[in-house]
Amino acid sequence: MENITIIIMMLFGVAFLGLISSKYNFPFPIVLVLCGVVISVIPGLPVIALNPDVVFVIFLPPLLYFAAWNTSWHDFKGSIRPISLAAIGLVIFTTVAVALVAHYLIDISWPLSFLVGAIVSPPDAVAATTITKGLGLQPRLISILEGESLVNDASGLVAYKYALAAITAGNFVLWEAGLNFLLVASAGVAIGLALGYFMYIVHKKFVCDPIVETTFTFLTPFAAYLLAEHFHFSGVLAVVTTGLYLSFRSGQIFTHQSRVMSSTVWEVVVYILNGLIFILIGLQLRQIMDGIGDYSTSSLLIWGLAVSLVVIVVRFLWVVPATMLPRFFSKKIRTTEAFNPRNLVVFGWAGMRGVVSMAAALALPLTLPGGAAFPHRNLIIYLVFCVILSTLVLLGLTLPWIIKVLEIEPYSIFAEEYEVRNQVVSQTIAHIEENLSLLQDDLLRNIKSKYEVKYNRLQKTDLPANYFGKGETLALNIFNEYTQLQIDLVNIERQKIEKLHRDGSANEEILRKIEKELDLEETRLNMDMYEG
Repeated sequence: MENITIIIMMLFGVAFLGLISSKYNFPFPIVLVLCGVVISVIPGLPVIALNPDVVFVIFLPPLLYFAAWNTSWHDFKGSIRPISLAAIGLVIFTTVAVALVAHYLIDISWPLSFLVGAIVSPPDAVAATTITKGLGLQPRLISILEGESLVNDASGLVAYKYALAAITAGNFVLWEAGLNFLLVASAGVAIGLALGYFMYIVHKKFVCDPIVETTFTFLTPFAAYLLAEHFHFSGVLAVVTTGLYLSFRSGQIFTHQSRVMSSTVWEVVVYILNGLIFILIGLQLRQIMDGIGDYSTSSLLIWGLAVSLVVIVVRFLWVVPATMLPRFFSKKIRTTEAFNPRNLVVFGWAGMRGVVSMAAALALPLTLPGGAAFPHRNLIIYLVFCVILSTLVLLGLTLPWIIKVLEIEPYSIFAEEYEVRNQVVSQTIAHIEENLSLLQDDLLRNIKSKYEVKYNRLQKTDLPANYFGKGETLALNIFNEYTQLQIDLVNIERQKIEKLHRDGSANEEILRKIEKELDLEETRLNMDMYEG
């Protein structure tokens, strides 16, 4: 009970730090890792450790599902080449480079060295999106960073499991591992698609209650992960695949109440999980440091800095040939994809590690199958924490400065948002004129006036503001017919948004923003309905 009380109080502390982070525009992932350091030096706190077998099950499915859900399928598919090169090639390259340094500098076995490399190889999706938010980066660069962080979790964790198997089983055959990787990955994707289709049918045909729908969205990633892992396939890829599949179809299967509710619930859940994992590492860090007390302080500092430096430098070494060689060999790439060398620097600088690497480190077993202690477990966790701390603090804090020094012209999505809003409002006005001409004159004039006001505002401003739901309150005694008509027209707007989403012809962030506005407006209109 005492331990639970301590964790709850620390979560309160994390929430207050989140308020400060938001107020002063300080990246929250950096706040979390620094919070873990502070917790580790507070005297008198107990050591609280989760069972390593359940760390992955608790943390990975919801975090990966949330990242997949917020990834645009069109952007992901359009950037599949650079995403694949980074998420697979760079992960393998980083794993090997870190393994070489760990083996020859720290003098640990090859399997343990590859294990360290696999844990620190994947950048973190939440850290990347949080720190790059508001920096005005090009949408394609952001989609590559998000897609890389999503897929490389899968490739890094598959490598992690093979390295762990080599340590626990004592044998490893490269060609067998390669073939098994293809099987595990393919089957994981297949299970993700199957479960995604099943949940699509469930949501579309049977579920009509927003609380039940939200509950299903929360349980789905755990089901995908556990089902795939039960058959010894990739649970990570199953979760990511299910998330991408259902997210792409969310406009068809969820009601507006469900979208509003599930969005809020998921943001809270992910917020708590991110805070909780760094609280746990903070509570274990003192014990971890005691467990590596046989090493000198200077050696530990050198090892932590060396591994961190390799992780950072290798990313820059990879990005140049991975970008330039495809352009050199493909005329189509040269003619269709814009190239800005300064984006290579930004991509290299955006390789922050975070919660996934920390979860992988904490999930290391305490003992080997024979009962002996897992070799160098505390040292591995220490090295992983060093990489997370250095990449988040050094790279994360300096990334805005790097963008400023490079004089990268900020990209604004306002112009595209303006066009999307114009299309939505114009189609709704056209629908009113073509299909609602037989309504009573007063009713037709009032309902058309609402959308004409929106349209006229769009024509009279340089930058679109938030037009929906602002300054358009309804009278308390409004007729249900008028309110229902507005709800019907909100659905017309939503149909256009869904069409733009399905076609991939508009920015995903804009579409989701407008969709959320429409969901909130429909919620408000339903509350205005007079029930007599």
